[in-house]
Amino acid sequence: MNNTLKYSRIIAGTMTWGKWGKKHSTKEMIELMNHCLENNITTFDHADIYGDYTTEEQFGKAFTESSIKRKNIQIISKCGIQFDAEERSNKVKHYDYNKDYIIWSVERSLKMLRTEYLDMLLLHRPSPLMNPSEIAAAISKLKKEGKIKQFGVSNFTPSQIKLIEKETKVDANQVEYSLSSNEVMNDGTLDDCIINERLAMSWSPLGNYFREESQANKRIKNVLSDLTKKYNATEDQLLLAWILKHPSKIHPVVGTATPKRLKLAMDAVNIEMELQDWFALLEANEGNEVA
Repeated sequence: MNNTLKYSRIIAGTMTWGKWGKKHSTKEMIELMNHCLENNITTFDHADIYGDYTTEEQFGKAFTESSIKRKNIQIISKCGIQFDAEERSNKVKHYDYNKDYIIWSVERSLKMLRTEYLDMLLLHRPSPLMNPSEIAAAISKLKKEGKIKQFGVSNFTPSQIKLIEKETKVDANQVEYSLSSNEVMNDGTLDDCIINERLAMSWSPLGNYFREESQANKRIKNVLSDLTKKYNATEDQLLLAWILKHPSKIHPVVGTATPKRLKLAMDAVNIEMELQDWFALLEANEGNEVA
């Protein structure tokens, strides 16, 4: 899949870098960006809404003050979600995909990120009111002006992608995918990425394992207790290795803002999980063997 080659296999998700998480200073963001590059994480995933529409600007300031060259990183961002925040006075949360709004949103992201182009623009969530002609007109203009290099979607079903592709090519789909949330393996979403050579990305790749105490997670922990020794790896590395084994060549978007965990995530790329270990973890999550 040539579409995957320009993006690092582990993508740094920036959602928790600012107001919605660690509240990193400019200096701390620069250090984290450099740490990513030192560990071959060159792709940074944004959305206009992160930090109540503030994180892109903070990242852009850090990027400008760093010595990092634009050609050495890839920047992904998303648009479409509108909600009430200090930066926006919306009455109700909604999605906006008219031509003028998409163009305005991208131009705002470019200004905030202090860059001349996005490597990839994603529509953040599907809207029942999506008009493929409106979307295509915006994407065509943005590409022609060099403001975006590629175009994709996030959280879209194959049929919703087919709707958009009535008018314009979709290069990527970023979806929730983990051991504990693996529906996209079976509903055609990842099949669609393979068939159409789309870049597959997964948000929340560790699922709810570290957030919830459930019977499924207890079973998973029992399996992982042996596998951590077998592979000399941490639990989070093995959970990443589990999704990395999928033939869609999925790129996990790792949301941590902790340097050590980012390095561990990149090291997970080198783990070749054996077939039966993969199914042992699937069985632990499901609570029964495959049919």
